[in-house]
Amino acid sequence: MPEQSLHSQLKEWYCKPGDRLEEMVEGFIVDIVRGDFLIEIQTGNFSMIRDKLEELLKTRNLRLVHPVPERKWIIRLNGDKVSRRASPKRGRVEEVFNELIYVPSLPANPGFSLEVLLVHMEEMLVNDRFGSWRRRRWSTQDRKLLDVVGSLLFKKPEDYLCLLPETLQGRFTSKDLAKASNLSPSLARKMVYCLSRIGVIEEGGMYGRSKLYYLLM
Repeated sequence: MPEQSLHSQLKEWYCKPGDRLEEMVEGFIVDIVRGDFLIEIQTGNFSMIRDKLEELLKTRNLRLVHPVPERKWIIRLNGDKVSRRASPKRGRVEEVFNELIYVPSLPANPGFSLEVLLVHMEEMLVNDRFGSWRRRRWSTQDRKLLDVVGSLLFKKPEDYLCLLPETLQGRFTSKDLAKASNLSPSLARKMVYCLSRIGVIEEGGMYGRSKLYYLLM
């Protein structure tokens, strides 16, 4: 599949003078090489690059950069008709756990860091009848960056604790987290699973049928 505009635009936005782009390192093509430091930009599923990240981290320090659409505009191309509307959904940093669930132990690696970029973007859909049933056969043709409006950098495991609300005192369940942070139950479960694998929270008993967790740091 050709590189989408969003990926190439983020590489251009992130790179600095002296950086080398699309360089071969340890048998893998890396988006940005900054001296001995590697930067990989992943706009989609982390499982697709899991093996690549694990191998590179054996010998190098690596930063994974992932965009989360804080605002998104949908452009639909249907023959000669073009429509554009703003999605009502507002993205947030915690959505990175939808992808981090595929590599939950990587943040515990001292050579790994993660930067989440909050972006404004456009998503172009075409009515080609090959898309998913949920989109009534609309396929994503391209995604384009409009602006980077914020970022949050996680260099070490304890940095992820900033995502837990201060109201969570003592032991808590994923339901408590979902309620306190206004997250979906599914995202809250992914979040506590990843945080436990990272090593900043730990399971400690049950409350009914729900697992209890407590802070380790």
